[in-house]
Amino acid sequence: MDESTPAIVVDHIAYAYGRAEAIHDFSLTVPRGKCYGLFGRNGAGKTTTMKCLLNLLRPQSGQMCVLGLDPVRQDVEVKRRLAYVPDHVAFYPWMSVRETLEYLASFRSHWNRDIERDLLQRFRLDSRQLTGALSKGQRTQVALISAICPEPELLLLDEPTSGLDPIVRREFIETVIGAYQESAPGQRTILVSTHLIAEFEGLIDEFTIMDGGRNVLTLGADDARERYQKIRARFPVAVPELKLEGAISIRKTGRELEVIANGAGKGICEELQRLGPEALTREALSLEEIFVAALK
Repeated sequence: MDESTPAIVVDHIAYAYGRAEAIHDFSLTVPRGKCYGLFGRNGAGKTTTMKCLLNLLRPQSGQMCVLGLDPVRQDVEVKRRLAYVPDHVAFYPWMSVRETLEYLASFRSHWNRDIERDLLQRFRLDSRQLTGALSKGQRTQVALISAICPEPELLLLDEPTSGLDPIVRREFIETVIGAYQESAPGQRTILVSTHLIAEFEGLIDEFTIMDGGRNVLTLGADDARERYQKIRARFPVAVPELKLEGAISIRKTGRELEVIANGAGKGICEELQRLGPEALTREALSLEEIFVAALK
């Protein structure tokens, strides 16, 4: 695949479960070598989109391209080059962790045993334990190991840290996913669907927010932080009634004012400055705060 070719292109797809529309005219482009976030409330259409990319569901309209290939006509070749961790993980319960990993490795042309050993140790997993006796979090850990060890070009992660305790979750996000991309800069792509947006803050390069099966907002993470800002002002007397163009929300508490701005932070600050505040600050929103603001 040419370096300029996006890892994923979703072009105006739609999918419905009977009469219930899950995705409507949805488009998405994931550049190669990026960590891309797909954010949305439960039922927004994130998992359905993932399943369409994997050819587990067939869109009723629109087109898709994964790693430069058609995921329907070139299903085997696409799946050979990617790995997927679903939000609900299940294995053959009579297999041990070791047998499960050996079984999954048998389907791969490449499997990094050093990574496998490191992650088993890092997650403190007993390779002799039966997968049927594992907790939900431990099953997710085994699934994450099986996704990372083949060192695929594309990782599709649907709520990948669901069920993990906070310490393991942070270590996985910062160390495992970070190391996966850093070992081959610009070559490995991640599409992660998550509601734990804050924990992926430092890794996300670009993101799309879905709601009701539609694309609500697509931005680069740095552009989003520049555009969405929180402005706080404190005045000598009670805050007057204000109409501020470009403000998503205005909250007053006594002499203090908090404004969430969408692309108008500079102008709002200038207008507030004319009112003679005692203090005036402006800061970027986090990706989680942007998510909340975009869906208001």
